[in-house]
Amino acid sequence: MNAEAGTRLPAWMRDVRDAVRGGEQDFTEGSIERAITLLAVPMVLEMAMESVFGALDVFWVSSLGADAVAAVGVTEALLTILFAIALGLSMSATAMVARRIGEKDADGAATAAVQSIALGLLVALVTGVPGALLARRLLGWMGASASVIDVGWGYTAWMLGGNATILLLFLINGIFRGAGDAAIAMRALWLANLVNIVLDPCLIFGLGPFPEMGATGGAVATNIGRAAGVAYQFYRLAQGSGRLQVSRRHLRLEPEVMLRLVRLSLGGIGQFLIATASWLGLVRILTPFGSAALAGYTIALRIIVVAILPSWGMSNAAATLVGQNLGAGKPERAERSVWRTGFYNMVFLGAVAVTFVVFAEPLIGFFSQDQQVVAIGAECLRLISYGYVFYAYGMVMVQAFNGAGDTATPTYINLACYWLFQIPLAWALARSLGLGPRGVFLAITISESLIAVVGMLAFRRGTWKSRVV
Repeated sequence: MNAEAGTRLPAWMRDVRDAVRGGEQDFTEGSIERAITLLAVPMVLEMAMESVFGALDVFWVSSLGADAVAAVGVTEALLTILFAIALGLSMSATAMVARRIGEKDADGAATAAVQSIALGLLVALVTGVPGALLARRLLGWMGASASVIDVGWGYTAWMLGGNATILLLFLINGIFRGAGDAAIAMRALWLANLVNIVLDPCLIFGLGPFPEMGATGGAVATNIGRAAGVAYQFYRLAQGSGRLQVSRRHLRLEPEVMLRLVRLSLGGIGQFLIATASWLGLVRILTPFGSAALAGYTIALRIIVVAILPSWGMSNAAATLVGQNLGAGKPERAERSVWRTGFYNMVFLGAVAVTFVVFAEPLIGFFSQDQQVVAIGAECLRLISYGYVFYAYGMVMVQAFNGAGDTATPTYINLACYWLFQIPLAWALARSLGLGPRGVFLAITISESLIAVVGMLAFRRGTWKSRVV
């Protein structure tokens, strides 16, 4: 009876159900719309869970005052560098695993997965120890006030010192996405968030038997939650899932494969470092305008990320489809998949933009009762939302290039549009023209829209189809 009821469901509902359940699929054959749904639904849900991490920290920490929220915001600016590395490594893993899967080379996919994890562990060791030891100094270099440093240095030390959980969670999920096992990546984030949701208020406020750790407790809870997600990922890798089967014979270093991954990831890491260093620069431009400006910007950014990360999840579907279809020798199908994904992403973000513009004050007010923070945050949320339709296509184009292994094109685009355009524009509007924080928000909208337009023009040239991974 249940099986019969399932067959009576509309086709799109069956696709959504199958996407959440997961299972082995061939994304190089059949309906492109179905392929996008099977990949995008779990990827959107995965990234929605990722966005909850940051939103929860700000929600609970906001009750500790503007200095605590500002500390979280400055720490996030520092973490963007680590996120860049994690995303770059994840991108290279997705591209290589997807290409091997498209070529029906299961051993090659497993080897790429193992070498990617080895790289992630190495990076975590090199960056985690100095990050934890230099937390106070790093906050000072970012222009944080003495009160912000006193309140937030513990949060910074834990987030930077525990960055292995960030790196591995992103990296291994990139491996699963490349293999087409997006539902496993989604479940890893669900587990991580469930643990974080429970521990966040307990460790921040000292509920029950837990110690009261203030802002630091948010970082501890986040790291424990991510570690739980990583443990689940390793369990699934050891168990074997879908078309990705890692066995003991793959657990050895392969210098040649690792070197190829490094070369591929360097372009991706550079690409994201350029973008995230630009955001770090924006924080530095904002710091002289006070804790209220930083807090409003931080809260607005967290709300924006709630929408952007799911949208990025949909863009990840394009990366997998491009990689697997190029591996299968079907570049035209890869191109059609990208344009179709871009359209769906535009519809989604367009609806989000309307919501953010209309309900900006209530959304910011949910996180802070400080009227100055609410006013600045609402203005930031509205101004950045005006460019959402452009962002939708821009994200898909970037991930399409990355899925093809062409990390150079997005790197050049980011370098020109962020460092040579966005930062000077933000400085000019905020400082020279006296627009203050509004000038920074306008610069973000203008530059992100420009990136989308340039990305679409570059994609139409088609040089990405000939990339060798």
